[in-house]
Amino acid sequence: MMKLKTIYTNYLMDKDNNQMANKKFVLLFSALLILFSSCQDTSKKQTIAQDLTKEFTANPVKIEKQEVVTLAIGADAPDFNLPNLKGEFMSLKNFEQAEILVMIFTCNHCPTSQAYENRIIEFTKEYKDKGVAVVAVNSASPLGLMYPESSWSDVDDSYEDMKIRARDRGFNFPYLYDGDLQEASLSYGAMATPHIFILDKERKLRYQGRIDADQKQGVGKSEDLIQAVEELLAGKEVSNPVTKSIGCSTKWSWKADNAKALDERWAKREVALNEIDNEGVKELLANNTEKLQLINVWASWCAPCVVEFPDLVKLQRMYGKKDFQFISLSVDKMEIKDKVLKFLKEEQAAVENYIYSQGDLYELIELVDPDWSGALPYTLLVEPGGKKVYTYQGAVELLELRKAIVDHELIGRYR
Repeated sequence: MMKLKTIYTNYLMDKDNNQMANKKFVLLFSALLILFSSCQDTSKKQTIAQDLTKEFTANPVKIEKQEVVTLAIGADAPDFNLPNLKGEFMSLKNFEQAEILVMIFTCNHCPTSQAYENRIIEFTKEYKDKGVAVVAVNSASPLGLMYPESSWSDVDDSYEDMKIRARDRGFNFPYLYDGDLQEASLSYGAMATPHIFILDKERKLRYQGRIDADQKQGVGKSEDLIQAVEELLAGKEVSNPVTKSIGCSTKWSWKADNAKALDERWAKREVALNEIDNEGVKELLANNTEKLQLINVWASWCAPCVVEFPDLVKLQRMYGKKDFQFISLSVDKMEIKDKVLKFLKEEQAAVENYIYSQGDLYELIELVDPDWSGALPYTLLVEPGGKKVYTYQGAVELLELRKAIVDHELIGRYR
């Protein structure tokens, strides 16, 4: 703002420039000064770029730990100002035509939230022409999410991953991001995911709690949600205005300390590199375990291998508490085994690591997969018993791989 004023003042003092285009310049700068002044008067949490272009860049911030109190029945609904997936900020005003507003605090990673997604879609479809609006709010801070908590999902709780989830599931309701400061989640007191709040025409809270009593996928039929909405549509009081909502606890940003402690423990794990010959490779591929195994054939001289490797280690951290195991198989020469081990330690690859000791890489190719041309990296998902359910030559499409993992029956999205 000060820079604009300085430029404007200097310009007016320059007689030559004034003579050339004074009128146009004055009009342009006057408009800009008014615009920038109005931007400064709006919420400090929105940048000028966001106001002008509707673009939004997430910036999750660690907030101080505090007591969370759920909004009382009959209380006025706190307003909010949150971006949707197009980067447009929405508030209660955007839903003012609706007789009833159903707010659902949810997230991407939680298995309970995922189990309710189809029910929310069906409810929205059924009640959209009955004066009922639905809006979902991602209440989780990406900072508060630990890797093992993502073991039920192919995406995390970031703003960008919200777009993936909404696209893949076909959300027919706005999905808003509250992960930066979690102000809306705190003001409503969203304790779990999902946790719903039903507001009447005057935007007073009439119901809060669960959608229904069945958390499993495909079981419940949104009974509690429907009953409360039907009673309000009929002009009645909600007969059961408060219920308990079972689900994942809200991932407040102050839980980042827990994630940091977990990172530190992982960093202290031993990283080893074992030699493996042809017989060992055969045994490895037979997968005589009860786990879904992700095997990555790579080399330290292969740039795509090195670039994708950290993301593969993260998969172990995400899904390793389940029946999942990441195994790396280096085809580097045995003479640089120490160099390979150094790389693995730098990447904190506390997984099962092998280096091929037999020497004949063409023989290895045939052992791993006759359909593999030999280009690196090469990645396989192998079921117990040795069946290959996913193979990819080259740097993996990470989202596609995560979906292949989480949608496998040994891993799963739902409890």
